Amino acid sequence: MASWQIHSWLSQGIRRAATCGLHTQPRLPNTTSAALNLIRAQPSQYIVASLAGRKYLLAPRDLLTVPHLKDVRVGDVIALQDIHELGSREYTLRGSPLIPTTQVQVEATVVEHTKGKMEVVFKKKRRKGYQKTIKNKHPYTRLRIGPIQIADTPVVN
Repeated sequence: MASWQIHSWLSQGIRRAATCGLHTQPRLPNTTSAALNLIRAQPSQYIVASLAGRKYLLAPRDLLTVPHLKDVRVGDVIALQDIHELGSREYTLRGSPLIPTTQVQVEATVVEHTKGKMEVVFKKKRRKGYQKTIKNKHPYTRLRIGPIQIADTPVVN
């Protein structure tokens, strides 16, 4: 089992307040399933996932533009495999290095294959009469991120 790190932004504020004698520090979860339950209870979640060699910060219903993905067609559903981090407003769960797909599942739907803006490269050698113009449009794939599904696991303490 991978080692997990849970981080609470709220607990930092309470920890500072506790040094002043205002509050006591809340109890952070000591198991992965308890941490997943805390994140599931939050109103909105996000993930950090690797796709096409880059990491992206994604939330449900995001529209993501990535370099062209081969062997996919418009309407295909892709399951994101490399999820590095799962979080909400108050809690973050980081995998080391990945969160297993049995715990968190996210799907992306291919919306379209498109091209970027026209890039023009002008080459010239002075006094030789050599001039060359190269025009290029890079191909991209656009993906719509689906809901983040967190596995239902019983809390074991």
